[in-house]
Amino acid sequence: MTAASVTATASPELLRPRALKPGDLVVVASLSGPLQAQYEPDLEQAVVVLERLGFRVRRAPLLEAGRQHWWSAATPAETAREFNALLRDPEVRAIIAHDGGSSALGYLDLIDVEAIVADPKPILGYSDISLLHLVLFARTGLVGFHADVATPGLGGHWQSAPAARRAELERLYSTLLTGGEAIGALPTTPSWECWRPGRAEGRLIGGLLNRVVLAQATRYALPLERFDGAVLFWEEMGCQAAHVWSYLQVLRHSGILDRISGMVVGVPCAIDGLDSPDASPTLPEMVLDVLGDRDIPVLGNVEFGHAGPNLPMPVGTRVALDAQQRTLSLLEPAVRPLEVTGPGA
Repeated sequence: MTAASVTATASPELLRPRALKPGDLVVVASLSGPLQAQYEPDLEQAVVVLERLGFRVRRAPLLEAGRQHWWSAATPAETAREFNALLRDPEVRAIIAHDGGSSALGYLDLIDVEAIVADPKPILGYSDISLLHLVLFARTGLVGFHADVATPGLGGHWQSAPAARRAELERLYSTLLTGGEAIGALPTTPSWECWRPGRAEGRLIGGLLNRVVLAQATRYALPLERFDGAVLFWEEMGCQAAHVWSYLQVLRHSGILDRISGMVVGVPCAIDGLDSPDASPTLPEMVLDVLGDRDIPVLGNVEFGHAGPNLPMPVGTRVALDAQQRTLSLLEPAVRPLEVTGPGA
């Protein structure tokens, strides 16, 4: 069976990666955008963060400052070849994207999904990496780690955050990647807002809003029934306010909004028009306008995505949402516990 021959199934079992342990190898890779030379110090700082979490860290060969092919570090075939090599390498226990970008669409059909099924590994990132999470969840059931990328995330936003927040995030990421138990409630901040009250439980599905729309336009789209009872999370950046409204309308027309049980919206980033209330509706107004009479809870302004240090959102795992109480809880682990071997196992 070729890499391109595996398509989405109606409801594959949830595929959890093996939990990481101290000393495991984490590889930083250019899964989308290239590394610009001026961000080399940020990447080096990201490596420090990963090492502080207890992991060995290596860069993939394509992650070389100044290497560029159009808006990527390499051609889609070259990127897929390196990605597949990492997926097949038993020493590599996790892969974190160096940054987002605009390249994942070029190699979705070249990914060795059989290697993922044989040895599932955490793949971390957001933005363009949302496409990988959604498509691999559709094709294999793989839990995707919508979490900070290396260079602008661990090496950028994390460094400008207060020390207490950095320590909180390090504990959270370490528990998520190495623990076999559910995390429970994610740490709340005063920015979280209840846009529509209510409670919901369901599988966490989402990512960058425009990438959710793009993923659903491919042959690897999640079947609609996979959204039944799901908690949809999304964020958006770098567009017009009207574009956000339009993307949400696409989700409405596709039937997704009729199936979900709740919604979590990230902090908006660089969306033109939202800072001009006389000329544009607010983000809550747009969301509630598109939802209409769909009475589902909506929690807004949650810290994941482009606006700053990311709370991890493990795609495919079950969560509990209480918008009025402003809580979002992870109800099950994102990784499977390490197998115990030897005497007494």
